Amino acid sequence: MAATPQKPAAATPRRKVSRHRGEGQWAAGHHTPLNGNEQFKKDDDGLNVRTRIETIYSKRGFDSIDPNDLRGRMRWWGLYTQRRPGIDGGKTAVLEPEELDDEYFMLRVRIDGGALTTRQLRVIGEISQEFARGTADITDRQNVQYHWIRIEDVPEIWNRLEAVGLSTTEACGDTPRVVLGSPVAGIAADEIIDGSPAIEEIQRRIIGNKAFSNLPRKFKSAISGSPLLDVAHEINDVAFVGVNHPEHGPGFDLWVGGGLSTNPKIGVRLGAWVPLDEVPDVYEGVISIFRDYGYRRLRTRARLKFLVADWGPEKFRQVLEDEYLKRKLVDGPAPAQPVERWRDHVGVHRQKDGLFYVGFAPRVGRVDGATLTKIAELAEAHGSGRVRTTVEQKMIVLDVEEARVPSLVEALEALDLTASPSPFRRGTMACTGIEYCKLAIVETKARGASLIDELERRIPDFDEPITINLNGCPNACARIQVADIGLKGQLVVNDKGEQVEGYQVHLGGALGLEAGFGRKVRGLKVTSEDLPDYVERVLKRFQAEREEGERFATWAARAGEESLS
Repeated sequence: MAATPQKPAAATPRRKVSRHRGEGQWAAGHHTPLNGNEQFKKDDDGLNVRTRIETIYSKRGFDSIDPNDLRGRMRWWGLYTQRRPGIDGGKTAVLEPEELDDEYFMLRVRIDGGALTTRQLRVIGEISQEFARGTADITDRQNVQYHWIRIEDVPEIWNRLEAVGLSTTEACGDTPRVVLGSPVAGIAADEIIDGSPAIEEIQRRIIGNKAFSNLPRKFKSAISGSPLLDVAHEINDVAFVGVNHPEHGPGFDLWVGGGLSTNPKIGVRLGAWVPLDEVPDVYEGVISIFRDYGYRRLRTRARLKFLVADWGPEKFRQVLEDEYLKRKLVDGPAPAQPVERWRDHVGVHRQKDGLFYVGFAPRVGRVDGATLTKIAELAEAHGSGRVRTTVEQKMIVLDVEEARVPSLVEALEALDLTASPSPFRRGTMACTGIEYCKLAIVETKARGASLIDELERRIPDFDEPITINLNGCPNACARIQVADIGLKGQLVVNDKGEQVEGYQVHLGGALGLEAGFGRKVRGLKVTSEDLPDYVERVLKRFQAEREEGERFATWAARAGEESLS
């Protein structure tokens, strides 16, 4: 009898061995370009595009611009294409870049430390009127942004800016962006230490230097010696915060790894005290770590905050000391909690030299070139040659004699620039929004301005500090996660079942005082049309339910969902 054939045993499936590609860290030998952005940066340094703009693109027009320059390297000189008019928010993530692009640009003027002379401000205003259809928004990073810029006009704009000491160099792109600074550095009576010399040295040493012009992503920084903690240090890649060391005196506490967007993280202290004259060296060390060890494989993980989260502050400090500074840093104290809730310097304040500064509030940072020119003229007429921008989209006139303060305040009021704004005018911030931004889904600037008007009318007795931040997309340019009421733009469904502009709501975020991210209530979204009703309702509930002295953020953290909806 023939033997029954044996069925062959099933082969054991071979486990697929995948080789880890690493995170694209140069210091680990991962130099091969890992995505399109890394490839175009390898092909040509972004700083080199200026020559092509001046010699080719400005002469041949928009259609002559190479795509890798248009949507990549031109950012190294502060240029982004703006959104083509008439494209609704539902198409933002659907259309190709060339379908979203208009043939005009946003141009960002970097204003390190927010420091401007009145001559510089006048030139900014004149450029706005001549080349930007009057646009000139003040950002929450102390910059000014133009819109409607033609490529043909860019060389002339650069000539005029640079003639007065201003620049658009590395205002955008994977670069060291503007260095935030206290707008009252060197003049505030309560200042711990003036960080301006460090900002100036960083500008001289780092900005426009090709050793630092190819970073994994943008690099945001802040330096302030103000006890008000007035530069949002918690959400920067690197920040130097004024402190008094018990042995060494005034200096800076070092923070790294902050940032918002879709993966928000509060920066961490390294526990190190840095004297003023060493701040540029330490800054250079931190940005060099980012350049060499930063993650370049995936753009979504390319910010410094991800490296800091993986390493932890102890390893980060060790690498900084051992590999870059070649010395140990001095241990130091944490900054004290600020005693004031507002840190925007709005109002009339005495300087340490006996003069005064006057801080005032435009509506959600929206001004125009004619207004900026008038501000420069008013400042000069009242004895000042210096103005400042703030990280809260506000402005300040410095160095005013006491007798001239009332007339300056009155003149500013006539321009709708109040030095004594309501909490709503003072605390509402908005990003660029769908009007110009290719990433946006909803409108923000006009919505924020109208919300201010509605709340002033509906709740005239509200006198608590409150921050209301509107963002047109999830990227958090307007810092929605750290606002009392943060509004993230998205499409929502209204009562009629229609898809309309609206916002996801974040409640109870904060910086400075117990910094943390806002709370998201499940399913809490509001249409743009219903926004004033919602904000009025939640603020009135806060007024009714708060305990004595309780801040909105504290109340929002403990309130039931029915109070927040």
